[in-house]
Amino acid sequence: MWGAQGTLYRSLRSEIEQNRKKHGYTLSKLGELTGINPGSLSEILNGNPPRAITIGQLDALAKVFGHDPGWLYELYTEECILEGRISRPRLIPYLIRCVEVGRKDCIEATVPQMMENPKNVMILFALAEQLYEKGQLKESVPFYKYVIENEKDSYSDHFVMSQYRLFRVVLGTNAEENWENVIRFSPYRNRLPENYQLDALYQLAKICFALQKWERSEQYADELRLLADTVYRHELDRMKRNKKGESLKTERHLVYYYGLGHLYKSVSLEMQGLYEEAKKYVQVYADLGWFELLDEDGRKEVERFKVWAKANSYTLEVLSGNSSIIEEYADYLDSLPTNEVLAGLNAIMKSANTYHFCVDEILERFASQISSFDQFTEAIGLDRHLRFRYQMAIYEFGKGRIERGIEETIYCLSLADLTNRHDETLTYIALFGWLGNMNKRIGNQNKLGD
Repeated sequence: MWGAQGTLYRSLRSEIEQNRKKHGYTLSKLGELTGINPGSLSEILNGNPPRAITIGQLDALAKVFGHDPGWLYELYTEECILEGRISRPRLIPYLIRCVEVGRKDCIEATVPQMMENPKNVMILFALAEQLYEKGQLKESVPFYKYVIENEKDSYSDHFVMSQYRLFRVVLGTNAEENWENVIRFSPYRNRLPENYQLDALYQLAKICFALQKWERSEQYADELRLLADTVYRHELDRMKRNKKGESLKTERHLVYYYGLGHLYKSVSLEMQGLYEEAKKYVQVYADLGWFELLDEDGRKEVERFKVWAKANSYTLEVLSGNSSIIEEYADYLDSLPTNEVLAGLNAIMKSANTYHFCVDEILERFASQISSFDQFTEAIGLDRHLRFRYQMAIYEFGKGRIERGIEETIYCLSLADLTNRHDETLTYIALFGWLGNMNKRIGNQNKLGD
């Protein structure tokens, strides 16, 4: 026990001893400066075998000796791992500190030692969860990846949860990366516990909608509707039978997931041009007051869905060609937040381009909101903004306002580049065809005049 470890202990402790003597500190003085009991210091430095040092004590010594955080971390591993046996109370705080001070090299050296015993994958998962719960999401990613790489059972709870956490953390605005993320995670969605599965299906429907993969978004929306209904019936039955046990814990109220399943079903159908079918699902989330498990949070969600249903009902009417309600719809949009205004204007512009009516007054009315659309930095907002600029380009070219049409087209190309949607670039470049066609028409008219 003392052999190989003794060499490391003397190395670690000799560094501490050298610094103590360099500064001329007695053990009593060093204990006073670090807050470590002098007796404990003596056992750490002179015990046979020496007492283990905690990472907090090592940090305190580093500070007193004037060293940067992370001092001697490369020598600390065997305070945690000895002959394959792990001291979890020392190892997890050590790895967390390695994350905090950027000692990635120490993490990479420690993990292979841990994985000599496959059961230690649970320690990596516990560490990842601890970082995740503390809000250190990016920092948790390498540890979830370690779990995925080292766990052989793809049905184990910690493997599936690691896939889910990784899916949530790495979602961003890069379209290609988001799609790869969906493909990587999707096979594991049904292995999650129901409370996490609800949120996973919502996220999948949402990101596929933002990626304009309407059929995939509709598929996940259907799964979400079915699961939310099943969970609702189970919870309702449990409550009516007075069965013991805690209710299912979800990030949001259960009615939120029930409503979102129908909402994403409706908007996915809308994007496929199936307006009449979409209206059926809007009617469902327009009034969810019948939901029997509502508390204050649930009732707030019901009110939000009423607002969304009213806006989406207007949207479907406008997209169906009912231009007579444009002003009424605009009045309603005036009462909504900017993200809902963007969604509404998208519908208005698409309808104007499809049925060839003028909406210049609407654009002037919402000019200030339109100028603030650059504030959207998440996937759905960026997708809506891109689609709005595309419709605007078509509209401006159609009105013969060439310069504005070019500006909107360049805007589209910029947003496509920002979101890494390079496969759509040709679609936006093709908008310049409006300019070419218009020049031809003008040329033909001039010839006729001659």
